[in-house]
Parts: sequence; C-alpha cells; structure tokens
Amino acid sequence: MMVLVFYGIQAPKEIFEKYRYLLKVSDACNWKLGSEHCASQIRIVHFILNHTYIRSGTGEVKCLRDLMKLKVFEAKFCLHEVNNQLKKNWARWTACLQGQPITAVRNYFGEKVALYFLWLGWYTYLLIPPALIGIIVKEVCESDTFMCPLCDKGCKVWRLSDTCTYAKVSLLFDNKRHGAGFAMFMAVWATLFLEFWKRHRASYVCEWKVSDWCEEEEELILEIVNNADCQPKPFKHSYLSSTLVLICVTVMIMVIIGLTHALVVFRVIAAGFLAMESWEFLSNHSNSGAMMLGAFLHYIIITVMTRVNRIVAMKLCEIGTRSFAATEKSFTVKMFTFQFFTYFSSLFYVAFLLGRINGHPGDYVRIAGKWRLEECHPSGCLTDLFIQMTIIMVLKQTISNVFEFTGPWFCRFWKRRRTQKLQRRCAHCYLKDESDAKEGAELCDNCKLRNWDSNYRLNDVDSFSLFNEFLEMVIQFSFTTIFVAAFPLAPLLALINNIIEIRLDAIKMVTLERRMVPKKTNDIGVWIDILEAIGVLAVITNGLVIGVSSDFIPRLVYRYRYGPCANGNATDVDCMIGYINNTLSIARIGDRNNIFSPNQTITAHGLNVTYCSYKDYRSNEDYTFKPQFWLILAVRFAFVILFEHVVVICKFVAAWFVPSAPMQVKNDRLFDKLNRLKEELSSQYVL
Repeated sequence: MMVLVFYGIQAPKEIFEKYRYLLKVSDACNWKLGSEHCASQIRIVHFILNHTYIRSGTGEVKCLRDLMKLKVFEAKFCLHEVNNQLKKNWARWTACLQGQPITAVRNYFGEKVALYFLWLGWYTYLLIPPALIGIIVKEVCESDTFMCPLCDKGCKVWRLSDTCTYAKVSLLFDNKRHGAGFAMFMAVWATLFLEFWKRHRASYVCEWKVSDWCEEEEELILEIVNNADCQPKPFKHSYLSSTLVLICVTVMIMVIIGLTHALVVFRVIAAGFLAMESWEFLSNHSNSGAMMLGAFLHYIIITVMTRVNRIVAMKLCEIGTRSFAATEKSFTVKMFTFQFFTYFSSLFYVAFLLGRINGHPGDYVRIAGKWRLEECHPSGCLTDLFIQMTIIMVLKQTISNVFEFTGPWFCRFWKRRRTQKLQRRCAHCYLKDESDAKEGAELCDNCKLRNWDSNYRLNDVDSFSLFNEFLEMVIQFSFTTIFVAAFPLAPLLALINNIIEIRLDAIKMVTLERRMVPKKTNDIGVWIDILEAIGVLAVITNGLVIGVSSDFIPRLVYRYRYGPCANGNATDVDCMIGYINNTLSIARIGDRNNIFSPNQTITAHGLNVTYCSYKDYRSNEDYTFKPQFWLILAVRFAFVILFEHVVVICKFVAAWFVPSAPMQVKNDRLFDKLNRLKEELSSQYVL
C-alpha cells in the first residue's frame, strides 16, 4: 500500500534574526517586522530549500528541484493557517460588495499578492464612471436604394432599408457622443487611473515600510542568510544573445500575424459557403455569420496560442537572464507581447483594413483568384468590430472564470478521493541537527497530520501563478481602452467581471490552492510600464478608429461642405438629409466591367434591377475616386493628428496635476528616515 511521508521544515530563530539585521543595515525595506513575521519566515525557508545543494552518491550536486524531477519528493508547499480569518471575512461570495482587508492579505500572502488585489480593487472601482457613461439614422430606415450583392454566389441585391435595425444599434457606438468625446474621456481616464493608482499604492507601501525596498538587494540578503560566503552573479550583456532573442520574438510575432491572415481566409471561404445555403436567412446574412464564426475560431486560436506563447517566452527567458527578478520581468514583457498580438491582430485588421482593400464592382480583390474579399457589415465597418469584440470578450471572461474556479475545485476533489484510504505518517524536523529532528518527530500528532494532508490535496502553485491573474486583467484593460470608441460596453462588462473576479481569486487562493510563497515588493513591477504603453496606444488607436473607421468625419464634411446647410443659410432643415445617398456610388448592371449573375440582380420580390449602389466615393462612369473622397481623406488625417495631440496634452496635464504620492505619505517617509538615522547614530555614539 502506498505511504505518504510528510517532512515539516521550520527555520531556526538565528536565521531570521540575521535576515532582519541585514534588512536594517541595507535599508532595503522595513526592519521592524511585526504581524508579517510568519510570511517572512516562509520566504526565507523557501529560498534556502531552493538554493541548498547536496552531493549524491554518484558525485552529482543536486537541489530540491532536481530531486522533485527524479520523484524523490512529490511536492513542496507552505501550509495554510488552520484558523485563517481571511476565509471568513474576505474569501466568500457574500462579500462581493464589501471592501478588502488588504493589510491582512499582505500579512498572510505577502506584499506581491496584496498589491495585486489592491490594484484590481482600485481598477474595478474606477471602472464605474466609464461603465455608466458607456450605457448612457433614421434616414437609412426610409431609404429605398438597392445595394450591390455582398458576395459572388447566393447573394442578391438588397434594400438599404433592410439594415434599419443594425443602423439603430450602430448609433450606440458610432455617433458624436460615443465617438470622439467618449474616446477622449477614456484616454484621459486611463492616465488618471494610473496616476491615482500610484497615489493609492504609495499610501500602503509607506504604511508597510517597503518604500525603499529593492528586489535585487532582497535576493542578495537571502543569499547571505543562506551562505555567508556566497558570490553574487555578475551582470552580463551579450549582443549576440539579444539579437537572437529579438529575431525569435520577431519570428513569433510574424507567425501570430500569419494566423490572422488565415483567419481572414477562413471568414472569406465561410461567407462563400453560407451564401450558397438554401436557407434564405443564412444566405442573406452570410457575412455576419462568417464574422461570428471567425470570432469563435479566433477564441480557439487564442486558447491554443496561449500555451504556445508561454512555452516560447519561457525558453527565450533562459537566454541571458541572471536572477529570478530579471527572468520574471523578461517573461512578463515577452508573454504579454505575444498575447497582445494574438488577441488584437485580427481586431486591427477588422478596424482598419476590412472593407477598404476589397476593390469595387467589376474589379473585386479575390483570394487565389476565386473568393471575393469580405466587405464591411451593411450598417458600417464598426459593427463588425463590435461583434468581434463582444464575442471574444464575453467568451474570454465567462469561460476563463468558469475554468478558473471549477478546475482547482475538481482537482482538489479528485485528490481527496484518491488519498482518503492511504496510510500516512510524518516526520518533523528543523534545520538544525538530527536530535532536533527526532524530537520534532515525537511532536507530530493526528491534528497536524490532517492539516498537512489537506494542504497536500490542494492545487499546486508556482512562481508565475500570480502572473496569470495580472495577464488576464491587463488584457482586459487593453480591451477596455484600445477600441473603446467602437465598443463602449467594454467598461461595463469589465466592471461586472471584476466584481466576480476579486472574490473568485480570493476563494481560489485561500481554499482551493496551496499557499503562495509570500513575496516582498513595493509596486506591481513591469506591469505599470505595460499599462502606460497601453494608454498611449489607446490614444493612437481610438483616434484612428474615429477618424478612419467611423462615419464621424464623413458626416462632418457632408454637413458643412455638401449638405443642405453647406451655405450656412438653412435654419429649419435637417442638415443631414441626403447624407446616405451621398456616400453611395452607382454600378450599372449592364457595364462590361461589372459582372453579376442574372439571379443576383433579381430581388426577393421578383423585381429585376438595372443598377445597384455600393458604399464608396467613386465616379459612376470609370470608378475613379471623386474629389470628395480626397477631401474626406485629408480631413480624416487632420482629425487624427489633432485628436492625438489634444489627448496627449490632456494626459500630460493630468499626470502633472495629480502627484504620485500624497503629501502626508511624503512627510511620513521623511520623518521616518530622520528617526531611523537618529536611532542608528545613537546606537553608535553616546551624545
């Protein structure tokens, strides 16, 4: 019968005193340790276990990680406390609308986990204003214009009034209120969110006395505690290694972009097959159906590529890194880069290329000379982007949360079933000598053994477990800000998801997973740089979406240059009358360059049309661009430049206006340093 042998390890007091003294000397972080005493002990023991090497019978030097690969040990983990108050007042669903005990989380899980929940709570709280604002065309419905077929086979000419419902829906995101104004608001909001986060974080790290903490210095202290004769790993830089990593990253990005092209081909082929279906509804909505199928396929690609991206990023991090801190930072940047291109390459295509490179009647762009390139949704190109983002974001958040909770729960249930009949015994030892180990073994009782066994059944965690949570939220932040002009419901979906996510992560960490090794930190690390880069990209992207993809600029040009109010004299006339017809060009069915099959020119009511319209600014005779096209193009680029400069200036003003730390925090740090210097001086000299 299989027997599980547990070894409990505890650090002696002198090791912890040495660690505390070195913190005081280095000024790396707080040296007056209080309620987080247990978390610091766990961190020290974990470091010693991972950096203690033994010589085997064959003469090989091995560490605990090597022994676990050889199945000498099955698992290593730190224990959850039996009477854990976090389980009662934090890690439960009934606390969804309550605040978080961040300091208690820090004392139990360490500063790194505490700052994650602090950031997530702050992000969720500040999502309330954009979520409320995001909640808060009629001529199309009256038009009798016949539009050209959207595909080669199966599609027929159709009435523009058929898109009345979609046009009304599209006004939710393609109008003046949710256009430039909302995009500008979200760009400034992203800056204010980051600046106020820095202030919020500063208050807590000052209270925890880790404002001057340094990760590399922390690693040096732990090295000395473990081995007084240790030598630090010198910094190295290799241009060859950097070039190799850069080439590999570039190749990986090109592979991801290639998958985007494959997705485009899939949508084109799917639209062709759906158009040939006998079911009239499916045939008439072949492009929309293909877009939805493409969105589902995109989600599957995201799921598969997430695993591939992780493997590639980890392999690349093994080239040239010298410490865990450097490896973690390098992995974070590479993994996020891969994931960003995986999520957003297809969305950038839909936002800026879809419907703009497909040609015109008689000269359509085709894939392999057979399949006609897809066009925008009849109600506008932003509808396609809206559909794509809705499916991906809802699927990602819903399915991820389901698997994130049910996966660990099922694993714990399976382990409990598998181990409930096994015999168990334990030995208890200290990092001192054999006599202490024997004395510790005698202290082992059934209660302690049951606690060890229950912790063994929980799901394993590693150094990058918290990284997965951060990555999920930062990708969501990207969805919330980058294409918010086309998807104003993103903040609301993110808010609902995050209210659930906070409790889900809390329950998972406290009850379903083994206790994370507490890690010290005073910030969220390289993630803050990534969030700032996303904020800048959001300004550029939203400016392009409004200026290039939406109808915002064409409407303005028509209103003041081509519409009934162009001369400035009309006062009682709707200035946008005739706008829809102004955006359409006419293709003659009988033209030799415009070939449609006979069944495509017959409407559903049996009417045979002699011409059809398509959305573009082209001449009806030779399909060349009209002067209006070039005017709109010039105004588009002028608007993008103006929009980005105005928003960037607003971002800089907002960043300057909001101090990175409250004055009280700065004063507290100043007096704290003064008192520490005086105390150090009094301990050396008698005044």
